[in-house]
Amino acid sequence: MPKLLLLEDDKILAETLVELLVSEDFKVTHVTDGEMALDETFVQEFDLLLLDVNVPFLNGFELLENLRKSGNTTPAIFITALSDITSLSHGFEVGADDYIKKPFDFDELLVRIGALLRKSFQSYSEKISLNEFIYNSMKNELYKENKFVKLAPYELQITKLFFKNLNQTVLKEWIFESLSQDKEMSEGALRVHINKLRKIGLPIETIKGIGYRLAKA
Repeated sequence: MPKLLLLEDDKILAETLVELLVSEDFKVTHVTDGEMALDETFVQEFDLLLLDVNVPFLNGFELLENLRKSGNTTPAIFITALSDITSLSHGFEVGADDYIKKPFDFDELLVRIGALLRKSFQSYSEKISLNEFIYNSMKNELYKENKFVKLAPYELQITKLFFKNLNQTVLKEWIFESLSQDKEMSEGALRVHINKLRKIGLPIETIKGIGYRLAKA
């Protein structure tokens, strides 16, 4: 289930968007000002940011600029009533991946969200194949020979990270950072999780002293 951060201070629009996104199987964290949004990005990792611009304390442009400068690369869409070319240009300058003007069609928003999520997995399809496995990036689910594979939360998070970086080395630091929002994890505990994923057949290579790589056998 992809996790979205929604920054929107219009109560009626926010309620409508939350209802829509939840019905599409997204997990939504809704905040009403930029400082709350910034705090949430420190507490948890999101798959996508939906950001209004004219919000209290820290506007959407300032928020995203701060996140990008700190190294946060989470895909971001501005949803705003600002329709002039200067605002549009500034939105992309501070790191937006997309920009949609209010009022907008809800179906169009869903299409744009889906496109960005697939792009973040370096794929034009929500289903990513590896040998006998299929990972569904929109549902965050793993299948083996078309059968659903039930994974513990940590293993699912690690699997997601591997498929997001398929055929590339995933540094141990990246994995720890991704999992440490719940609690600190030791290298021994990480090895246990990796071994469990190997037992179901995922071809995970150890890159000694650096990390791991999920690659086609």
